[in-house]
Amino acid sequence: MQEENRMGTWSMRRLILSTGLPLMLSLLINSLYNFVDSVYVSRVSEDALTALSLAAPVQVLVSALGFGNAVGLNAVISKALGEQRPDKVRKAADAAIFIALCSWALITVLALTLVKPYFLWQSGGNERIAAYGRSYLMVCMLFSFGQMGQWVFDRFVIASGKSRLFLFTLSAASLTNLILDPFFIFGWLGLPRLETLGAAIATVIGQCVGAVAGALINRRWNQEIPFGFTLKPDRASIRSILRVGVPSTLVQVLTSFVSVAMNSILLAFSSTAVAVYGVCARIQGIVTVGVHGIDNGLIPIVAYNYGARKGRRIDEAIRWTLIYSALFYAAFFLVLEVFPTAVLHIFDASDYMLSIGRPALRILGVAYFASIPSLVFAAALQGLSQGTQSMALTMTRQAILPVAFAAILSAFGNLNLIWLAFVAAELTAIPLALALWKRAGRLYK
Repeated sequence: MQEENRMGTWSMRRLILSTGLPLMLSLLINSLYNFVDSVYVSRVSEDALTALSLAAPVQVLVSALGFGNAVGLNAVISKALGEQRPDKVRKAADAAIFIALCSWALITVLALTLVKPYFLWQSGGNERIAAYGRSYLMVCMLFSFGQMGQWVFDRFVIASGKSRLFLFTLSAASLTNLILDPFFIFGWLGLPRLETLGAAIATVIGQCVGAVAGALINRRWNQEIPFGFTLKPDRASIRSILRVGVPSTLVQVLTSFVSVAMNSILLAFSSTAVAVYGVCARIQGIVTVGVHGIDNGLIPIVAYNYGARKGRRIDEAIRWTLIYSALFYAAFFLVLEVFPTAVLHIFDASDYMLSIGRPALRILGVAYFASIPSLVFAAALQGLSQGTQSMALTMTRQAILPVAFAAILSAFGNLNLIWLAFVAAELTAIPLALALWKRAGRLYK
């Protein structure tokens, strides 16, 4: 029980870093999945890079199912640990594995029915872009069982406060992908040149390696959370996980549709604008790892202290998370504002892509900074099992406001105004975040 007790006893300044730093490093490695795929694929052609940008919203949809399950089990298991209920821990763990299997079955159905018509719609009649996208996305979806399993086993170690183990499970997956990418994409060592299909194969192999590593590590070093597989999971545990996780899934699903809408708006300007949007999303995954690592570490801390009835520690955790998030992003913010050209050259950007991408990176860099308060309070709400409130906040800042502002500003025919829509959305969401947290604070005070 030593790992459990530290979430209720360690100084919060130390605990936030202890929990968040391994997650930051792990999320950095995880972000290299799509980032490195895009870097390599940009050497194939700009059409291939655009195809990956168009595939991204559907990948978010796939991840949404795993993410919702992960958020739900994280909150439920951490709370059960705080309550000293090992029976609830085991039931929740088994239920999470069952939900992951069901999620993969649903993703398989979606792959077989939606991928082809999706790219016929989104490619703007460019068959080369559509072919690149279909081959990439079909493999990623049909073999997503590795990704679903990895979400579960990674969150087991996070929920128990052993965030450092998360580093090993995610590293196994990401490093496998990084090593295999050039071999399959460019046909190294006599392998066939598979281009975007090769990127997909490397990705799913990495995810399967991560899932296996996660299962083994949890079995050996995380015995506070025993788990197994059953076709008759505890219904109460499923309901508890879904009650917290489904709102997060819906937010991610809506975010996926938002990305589709944004791609449609940007395609009216040029396919290069779509490629820039995809590149910016990949860069965002790298530069915000500090913020997201700290936030993910906050969820089990809040959940544990909520279960242990230590409200003052929850307030202290929020304060330190806001401070650390801003500090960890500050250096990346300076890079985006001062060296956008150097960043875009990583993706073999053409002169036209540079002319679009430089202002995009600078403007979106401001938006990422403005998102910190909303991200922190959304994570804290999840820790209190307030999934609906967290969903409302995230849906507002990631979906409703960006699309509304972008749709209005697109009428002016200035592409830079589309990027400003994201800044306006984040600034508008901050008062909502503060109001929702003030209301939720009554639960533990």
